[in-house]
Amino acid sequence: MGDLLDRDLISNLPQSIIESILTRLPIRDAIRTSCLSTKWRYKWTTLTHLAFDEKCVTLSNDRTLVERSLVDFITRALFLHQGPVHKFQLSTSYLQSCPDIDQWILFLSRNDIKELVLELGEGEWFRVPSCLFYCKKLTRLELFRCELDPPPAFKGFLCLKSLNLHQVSVAPDAIESLISSCPLLESLALSYFDSLALNIRAPNLKYLCLEGEFRDICLENTPLLVAISVAMYMTDDIAEHFEQSSNCNFIKFLGGIPRLERLVGHIYFTKYLSIGNDQGILPITYNHLRIIELYQVSFEDMKEILVVLRLITNSPNLQELQISGSSNTLAAIEASDLDFWEKQCPSDCAFGRLKVVKMTDMSGVPHEMEFIKFLLKKSPVLETMSITPCAYVLDGRLNMLIELVSFKRASPEAEILFIQD
Repeated sequence: MGDLLDRDLISNLPQSIIESILTRLPIRDAIRTSCLSTKWRYKWTTLTHLAFDEKCVTLSNDRTLVERSLVDFITRALFLHQGPVHKFQLSTSYLQSCPDIDQWILFLSRNDIKELVLELGEGEWFRVPSCLFYCKKLTRLELFRCELDPPPAFKGFLCLKSLNLHQVSVAPDAIESLISSCPLLESLALSYFDSLALNIRAPNLKYLCLEGEFRDICLENTPLLVAISVAMYMTDDIAEHFEQSSNCNFIKFLGGIPRLERLVGHIYFTKYLSIGNDQGILPITYNHLRIIELYQVSFEDMKEILVVLRLITNSPNLQELQISGSSNTLAAIEASDLDFWEKQCPSDCAFGRLKVVKMTDMSGVPHEMEFIKFLLKKSPVLETMSITPCAYVLDGRLNMLIELVSFKRASPEAEILFIQD
């Protein structure tokens, strides 16, 4: 028994298992294992995944000291490293426009880097060096608070599958060119871009997340998209640009993505889709769309309501629907065109797979209630409809509840939950 306890079982494990263990440790602790014995002295130096943050060094109130310590720690770790580095992640608020990062990226470009994540602090943004564009094996690139300027000779990242740019300064034509020159791109996230008109051509794209002030968005060649999340911030200038547009934004954005499975639209998304000339019957059916989430829908705007109706009535396999309201209560109460629901809603429409509906920030205004009535009447397998009134609606809650209970339900199992926060 004593011999068994004296044996060093961990040191004799296969190198692949030891590397797997070390990879799960913070890099500082992984490097400290070099003190265990001569056997362990260089085991960490062959790690292919390296993740650095400010926890690598001792923090203090002296910011300059912390920055210098962090730079020295990372530089020394890369100097001692042996073999390829497949993943490099730097997440710190202490380093902004640091010239040492240029040297680190140059080192990585010569060591088969596949995944690169740079999440830097506020202040002067880091200008990505040209050597990044020679990382031919990149499959994942995430940049936060950086300046990006692809050289004229850049032909794209031919292996890139995931691209995430957050608060990145880049020319509009450069971002479009970058996206279209990554033929294997499957996941794209762009956030905090200002006044960007974006045309996306990415035939293998599956996941798309957009957040920022977009003047326009066109999904020109994205037939494989399965999940979309969009949040659009509106300035007066962009709003004026939208109002002058005659193109049908609904078709431009959603007209060519037949494999869509999940759609999440945040602030101003339904407003954006409602702009442009009415194209009549949609040229597409979303047979794979299971989940729709639409936030801050204005039920005083008939065009926005029509956007919602078109989406759900052209999604025969819809299972979950979540909508939050954003109505001017006074204007919505005075709505006079309630015959809209008879004119625009197909009489033969049925949501044969819709099981869960969540309605939040409801004001109880006529078009909201008509929409809820429509869903209850047309959803034969509905299990739960939860309704949460908005915070400032207090006096009308009882009337809203009385009206809800009176609505006919196509599903005998349908349960209405009235949630009061």
